[in-house]
Amino acid sequence: MDDALEYNDIYKEDRGAMNIGRMKIVNQSIIFKSHKTGKVEHFPKGDVSEIDWQRLPSNYSLRVVLNNGSLFRFMGFQENDYEKLKKSIDQHLDLDLSPKELCLKGWNWGTANFKGTVLSFDIDEKSAFEIPLNYVSHCTSTKNEVTLEFHQNDAAAVSLMELRFHLPSQADTMDDRVQAFTDAVLSKANIIQATGDAIVTFTELQCLTPRGRYDIKIFPTFIQLHGKTFDYKIPLTTVLRLFRLPHKDGRQIFFVFSLDPPIKQGQTRYHFLILLFNKDDETSVELSMTDRELKEKYEGKLEKDMSGPTYDVLGQIMKVLVQRKITNPGITGVGANNPAIACSHRAGAGLLYPLERGFIYIHKPPVHIRFDEIASINFARSGGSTRSFDFEVETKSGVVHTFSSIEKEEYSKLYDFVTNKKLRVKNTATEQTKQTVEDDLIDSDEEGEPDAYLARVKHEGKVREEEGDSDESDESFNPEADGSGSEGDVAEEFDSNASESSSSEGDSDASSGAERRKKEKKAEKEKKKEKEKAKKASKSKSKEKRTEKKSKKDKDSDRPKKPMTAYFLWLNENRERLKKEHPGLSLTELTKKAAEIWRTNVGDKSKWEKQSQEAKKKYEVDMAAYKASGGGSGAGESSKSKSKPSSKSKSSKPDSAKKKNVSPVKSGSFKSKEYISEDDSSSDEDRKPKISKKGGSPSASGSDEEMKSLSSGSASDSD
Repeated sequence: MDDALEYNDIYKEDRGAMNIGRMKIVNQSIIFKSHKTGKVEHFPKGDVSEIDWQRLPSNYSLRVVLNNGSLFRFMGFQENDYEKLKKSIDQHLDLDLSPKELCLKGWNWGTANFKGTVLSFDIDEKSAFEIPLNYVSHCTSTKNEVTLEFHQNDAAAVSLMELRFHLPSQADTMDDRVQAFTDAVLSKANIIQATGDAIVTFTELQCLTPRGRYDIKIFPTFIQLHGKTFDYKIPLTTVLRLFRLPHKDGRQIFFVFSLDPPIKQGQTRYHFLILLFNKDDETSVELSMTDRELKEKYEGKLEKDMSGPTYDVLGQIMKVLVQRKITNPGITGVGANNPAIACSHRAGAGLLYPLERGFIYIHKPPVHIRFDEIASINFARSGGSTRSFDFEVETKSGVVHTFSSIEKEEYSKLYDFVTNKKLRVKNTATEQTKQTVEDDLIDSDEEGEPDAYLARVKHEGKVREEEGDSDESDESFNPEADGSGSEGDVAEEFDSNASESSSSEGDSDASSGAERRKKEKKAEKEKKKEKEKAKKASKSKSKEKRTEKKSKKDKDSDRPKKPMTAYFLWLNENRERLKKEHPGLSLTELTKKAAEIWRTNVGDKSKWEKQSQEAKKKYEVDMAAYKASGGGSGAGESSKSKSKPSSKSKSSKPDSAKKKNVSPVKSGSFKSKEYISEDDSSSDEDRKPKISKKGGSPSASGSDEEMKSLSSGSASDSD
């Protein structure tokens, strides 16, 4: 037997909107799973009566009709899929896939035929269009006209709201054709009508979403919520999932309905109906159904008299009516006794429940995340706190849900749960992750608190290092280090009365010493101010140099362009086709979709890989010719020649300065006595080596090589 036939990007029509999902044709059944809601629709072989192949304006579709008359349309197939589908359907379902042509004449008169839950408008025995009657929300009639109104789908860009049929009167017939047409529509339409008594009624139940106390009446096809201000009617077909979640306090229970489409109140949409029960509250109800109805319609799964905890009685009834199992986190959650994790999401506090196939957060706003739509998990440290951590869940659509302020005691259990479910933990590949985060969550008593001053100092040092402005020049300037009258030098620069500051070391006059210390402190303050001014000036100059370097970088137009990869060659060839097949996607979403198609659905990639190899070989040949002709060498040599003098000047200045006890300071900062001239300019005499007379004989303060390096450094600075 052949393997199952599977298609990833198939669209199911739902009230005018196209919901993408994955379709499988397996042994004796058809399965479709929606990517949006995760809802799985299963069509067994015995329930399918007819499958047709129809051509649409852009692609092809499968038309599936069930025995009860329900119609489902699946779109997104290509013409070459017909033979595979025909063979698979014949093999697995014992049905013949035959083409069904549509009438394209464009006439607006024809014959209305009711087939199951479908209204078919036929022209010349061919169907012009079909209307599933469960899309109809209201039907009205006049003398010769019937008006059909449809349920609005918020996900559809354009919705069909109304359709009118004119039925001309015929004198030879006695039947009321308009009334017969209306009755046929109403018998199959999805119109919520409270016909008869409710099966059961629960009074004054506490509801968290929408908030308030409501009387809940359960009918065979819908649920009615009656409150003081608003009333809601929820069709049972819109209930996707049921959850029974114990509160963290152990005394309350959440009962949650997941709805699609959601219930509406103005512009507000409620995707979840959340009821809150006390565990101790009990009730006894009597179902308004006969024993025969309970046995035939519900197969004996319900009893006429039911009693027990209120949440349990409601759960048993809803489980049978909706035909969905109730999800309980206690079996597969983080902990059987207390599966809830207290945390915060957005602005509110709530509870996070790990489930068998996803996470659910209660309750503002409620969030349900399935495992199959999770891209990665990240454990992050809460801002400024060591007693809690954040749990970040990133979906494949790019949305990140952050659950913050989780106690560190929950980390080990939550991490083990995530790894057991084989979810990808972000930026981790080994078991070191768990220990790393645990080390990061130690108590603040054991760990030093963050030092803001130390962080600021480190940042300033990093900035100075990047800009080439170090503190070596400031440290090397120490006038008192020289034993030959250096104190007098300071007095000449900062004090008009030089005699007091140049007193000998043997002078023990207390008043002169105090004055000298005051003047020294004053000099230090002025020196600090000069340093700050010099730093600001150097920063502005370094910024100007960086901007000049950036502006001077020009691109070489003759340089060969790098070749494209096989993926981009394929994308350029198929870009327009992808835009037509996915018209509703943005540029970012279309790029992601193209990457996914390249990974999964592109079978033979040898064509584009071969083109990429040829382009790469051509690029290598062109690049060799470009370099042989001298391309790209000029810019590199010029940059090297420019960088050499600057590096030499940086290395030579401090060496010469150390031997002369002089710091090479920048313009705008403090200058020592050796560098001050009458006109305060850098003349040639200033650049000459200074001769000091120490010990009675003249000696040069530096060797010839040092003088050359110093002169070359000063020249580079002046340039």
